[in-house]
Amino acid sequence: MAKKSKKQHQPGGTPATVALTAAGAEYTVHSYDHDPAHPSYGEEAAEAMGVSPDRVFKTLVADVDGALTVAVVPVAGRLDLKALAAAVGGKRATMADPALAERTTGYVRGGISPLGQRKRLPTVLDASASAHVTICVSAGRRGLEVELAPEDLAKLTEAVLAPVSRSWAPTPQTYAAGGPW
Repeated sequence: MAKKSKKQHQPGGTPATVALTAAGAEYTVHSYDHDPAHPSYGEEAAEAMGVSPDRVFKTLVADVDGALTVAVVPVAGRLDLKALAAAVGGKRATMADPALAERTTGYVRGGISPLGQRKRLPTVLDASASAHVTICVSAGRRGLEVELAPEDLAKLTEAVLAPVSRSWAPTPQTYAAGGPW
């Protein structure tokens, strides 16, 4: 079961929570016990917190025309790479090498947050976020999420708001192939 706590000041938190606190943003931290055997970090977070997967957003790092770019899309959706490229004025996007994404952001896969990254990357927040009062994103480690207003996330990450996700139905083959994105 997820534990919930309001954080106003969190000395020694993750870079994401430190950035939120420094910005004076209102947010809630949700923690849960991460299961390494779970096939999807995002779905695990939604299940553990009892939150709809369309309100839990995953942070993905893509390569758009040679430049790393962050996409923040709902767990219930899949990243549309063509739409991501178009949203940042690019022509072609592919998923970034996971090791490069980890080195650049300072976070491990499954715990990459759009906030407090080692190197600020261009960010695109899926337009569906604006349909919610609050959304959840990784707080910078597996088993830790932050809930905040999508407007605050967009402002803090200087994100472009664009429709960059599409619906999908997961299958065991999806996970075996290294997806979903």
